[in-house]
Amino acid sequence: MRAKQTAILLAVVFVAYAVLIGWRGVLLIKVGTPVPVVLGLAVLVIPLIGAYLVWREIQFGRRTEVLARELEAAGGLPVDDLPRRPSGRVERAAADEAFGRYKAEAEAAPDDWRVWFRLSTAYDAAGDRKRAREAMRTAIAHHDRPL
Repeated sequence: MRAKQTAILLAVVFVAYAVLIGWRGVLLIKVGTPVPVVLGLAVLVIPLIGAYLVWREIQFGRRTEVLARELEAAGGLPVDDLPRRPSGRVERAAADEAFGRYKAEAEAAPDDWRVWFRLSTAYDAAGDRKRAREAMRTAIAHHDRPL
């Protein structure tokens, strides 16, 4: 729940930023001479790109949440019982073992979104956020694909 609250807060901060920057862009365009108009248009593009990126991240989070709920209802969520260090991080050997198990599942059933979801959690436990997100995108794509 804390991640969702943080995402909402960041989205609200972004909207405030976009409004302020957008207003500066409009003021530059109102000057009417070529250089400020071009700068104003460029300044207006920045919030548009940011809005698109924020929207994509929110959609990613929503889809991930849908998959997690569906997998939880089916009793297929991986159990988070891995040993942890005092800092709260998962022990490296345990994360590697879980990763190996889920990687083998993904290779055996490459079209099953459930195994990609579990592989994503293993990457996340190992601290590899980039691969975790990539595996989750694969899970989402397989889940959304019509049979």
